Amino acid sequence: MALEALKERETLAALSARFEVHANQILQWKQEFLANSELVFAGSAEKEENVNLEALYAKIGQLEMERDFLKKSLKKGGL
Repeated sequence: MALEALKERETLAALSARFEVHANQILQWKQEFLANSELVFAGSAEKEENVNLEALYAKIGQLEMERDFLKKSLKKGGL
C-alpha cells in the first residue's frame, strides 16, 4: 500500500477507499517506508562486499603460494 501511495497515481482518499484503510494510516506507512527504504539495499551491498573480499583473499593466498614456489625454483636453477 505504501508503494501505491508513492506512485501517486491515486489520491490518498481513493487509496483509503480502495483498501478500506484510513488515509492517515496510509500516509504514516508511506513516511515509514521512505525513512527506512535505504535499509533494504544496505544489507545486500554488505553481503556482496563480503563475498568479494573472501574471493580476493583466496586469490591473494593462491598468488603468494605460486610466487613462493617460483622463487624457490629460481634459486635452485630449475627455471
